[in-house]
Amino acid sequence: MEKITERILLDKASPKTTKLNQIKCLNLSRMGLKKQDLPVPLLCKLRSLEQLDLSGNMLQELPSGLSLPCLKVLDCSNNDMEDVVSLEALGSLEELRLEDNLYLTVNDEHKVMFLLPKLRRFNGKDISTTANHIRYVSSEILKKRVIAVWEKSFSVPDPLTTQNLSAVEKKFVNAACFQVKYGPSSLNEYTKWRVEMIAKEYLKSLTDPVKDGGSNSAGTPVAEEEVVVSQTPSKKKRCDPITSDEAESPRKRRALAGGPGVEGRTGMEGSPRKSSRLAAVEGAPTKSPQQSGLRRSERTSSGATSEEGPPATPQKSARAAGSPRKAPKAPGTPSVCGRTNETPKKHLKENPTAQQGKCSHTPTKTKNSTPMKTTIFQVPQEPVCLQPIHVLQCHSRQDSPEDFSTQLWACAFEPLQHNGDSSGWAQTVATCGGESICVIDCESGRVLKKYKVPGEMFFTLAWTTVLMSREGESARLCSVLAAGGTRGMVKLLHPRANLAYGEFRVGRRPISILRFCPRRGNFLFTGTYDKKIVMWDIGGLDREYNFKTSQLLVLETGSTPLHLCPSPSAPDMHLLAGCDKGLFSFDIQLSKNTQKRTAEMEIVFTSNRKKGKINDSRTIDGLSFLTDDVVASKSPMQGSIYLWSWSGTRASRRGQRKEVPAVILAELQWCSTEIPYLSLNTCPGFGYVVCGDDTGRLWTYHISDSVRAAFKCGNIVPATEVLEWPCPVRTGVGPVKGPSINSVAMDPDLHYLVALSDKNMVLVWKRVVS
Repeated sequence: MEKITERILLDKASPKTTKLNQIKCLNLSRMGLKKQDLPVPLLCKLRSLEQLDLSGNMLQELPSGLSLPCLKVLDCSNNDMEDVVSLEALGSLEELRLEDNLYLTVNDEHKVMFLLPKLRRFNGKDISTTANHIRYVSSEILKKRVIAVWEKSFSVPDPLTTQNLSAVEKKFVNAACFQVKYGPSSLNEYTKWRVEMIAKEYLKSLTDPVKDGGSNSAGTPVAEEEVVVSQTPSKKKRCDPITSDEAESPRKRRALAGGPGVEGRTGMEGSPRKSSRLAAVEGAPTKSPQQSGLRRSERTSSGATSEEGPPATPQKSARAAGSPRKAPKAPGTPSVCGRTNETPKKHLKENPTAQQGKCSHTPTKTKNSTPMKTTIFQVPQEPVCLQPIHVLQCHSRQDSPEDFSTQLWACAFEPLQHNGDSSGWAQTVATCGGESICVIDCESGRVLKKYKVPGEMFFTLAWTTVLMSREGESARLCSVLAAGGTRGMVKLLHPRANLAYGEFRVGRRPISILRFCPRRGNFLFTGTYDKKIVMWDIGGLDREYNFKTSQLLVLETGSTPLHLCPSPSAPDMHLLAGCDKGLFSFDIQLSKNTQKRTAEMEIVFTSNRKKGKINDSRTIDGLSFLTDDVVASKSPMQGSIYLWSWSGTRASRRGQRKEVPAVILAELQWCSTEIPYLSLNTCPGFGYVVCGDDTGRLWTYHISDSVRAAFKCGNIVPATEVLEWPCPVRTGVGPVKGPSINSVAMDPDLHYLVALSDKNMVLVWKRVVS
């Protein structure tokens, strides 16, 4: 890439001129520029420059020393910006665009509005009111609280030496950052940044009053009740629904051939899953508006429309080749209805009072060494009959029924709590894909709740139950939904209360998988594209939805985690992690002192069934426990699903060997495809394993006692039934061909089976009782 030269600047300038100091508009977009490609001495000659377009490059920050005194409009969208402090030098900016910078958060947006005193438009929106609130109201409140920390515990050192002053400053800044709490937990990073700045300025004003003139004193504080971000949920005003005119162009996932994929621009490890997900992000047009700071922290979901999508016509479940039985048709089974998302009565909204510093009501802890009681299921001997009842397009961009490109990634049923708040929600499933999360009633096909974050792409979600305290009453259990995606933020939602009450940052890279510990509902495992699994304690909730997060463990995987499965019999002792370069087992006992750990062993699979050659696939793109001991897993291009023994595999380990061959119990026949990352799921109560393929079919396996008896024969076990794609029909176009099924989920009683496709369709199947 050629660096910027004077000739290039003159060629891309507007209006055309022969002198650098006469250029007013300059377009340097889509040139692959990095920070080192911007020559500061040359750019500083642009003394009259008013508009600069740097969109579509690879900038992580602007170079230091850049001076453009007349610059009013700057476009840095679709870059790799990680730091916004470098923008402080451009103090004359009035309009700024930072969309499609995956690693910027609401904290960075607040920093921008504080650092640029003349900024009035951000990402195409007028932020004058929000910016003034951040610059003046919030700053005065923080200043008052910082001064209170000083007056309570500190004083100017005597004698006043550089060494003494430095020691006092360090202690004062640390104490202020720890003690001063203000605003939602999602702004914790910004709050600490401002508190540190204010603390240093205040101490300087005390020790150098002549120079600073006491200008950093607290002044007249503003009453806290005037600040929107300090209101309680009952008082907080609802924002207008946020919409997006972004037109994403998700690409089809690439086949796993010759390696895991290509190296992306972001520097993350390439993989087929990364290729599809990040290709969708990188392939999106520049204009994908991020919201201004305050609006981001109070974001509501966009209203779902009640437009009817393309009608769908069901077909009978046909028996695939090799399937032992044909699905009987249930009389009176409703036809598949291809509908778009229906309008929920309420929209999820974020609560700006969720501070990290309060309340940590956690479920009663048990000793790590005590294994859970083994659950014994009476698996029915007869397989179930499933019929399709709904096809939904509830994740459509701009609620358009013509959107068949948004890829859907994860789904999960809400856990049942007999004395909690999920009564009546036994048939609800949460789904994620694109920029939205939906909670769907499986029976009616109605979208109950929808949460939308423009510019985000959600990859994963997980349910849990935590204790919520109530004034004058005992704490109660409430169902919480966690979701994550490209921005590296975990969003925490309480769907039944119609509230997105907080978020916290996991890292700078996208989140690939979330999983809660089944024994301790406040323990959350997060897997990210920086090849780590982090175990968090998200605590409980108080009546104002305040919560506190803390990091417990860091597990190094060496590759991207795709599936996480705590051992059912000892979920706080062992964690299985299916990654794009292997299947690993981790010791997660908190009684041990090591907070950063590597895998205790890698479980390997070897199959020689393809053309007589050994096919050793280390990528595990499907993983789930069928019983306390039996695990179902699969690899791309394997053409089968393995059932293997967890206890037997652990027992076969010899000495300190890292690689341990899996003790395989059976091999289930599956389709032959090169499409990777088609996830499987299990329903232990009914002995079911289900996995979709790349043509819209669902392969179901009923592992009954008779099937278990056949394990010893060593033959490949055929599918119990292959549910054919129901072929919904697009108006004026015709039937939609079967897409890839990315994810499946079943409720514990197998009343419903939900499948997500890469063509923006949620399919709901229902068990028919004969």
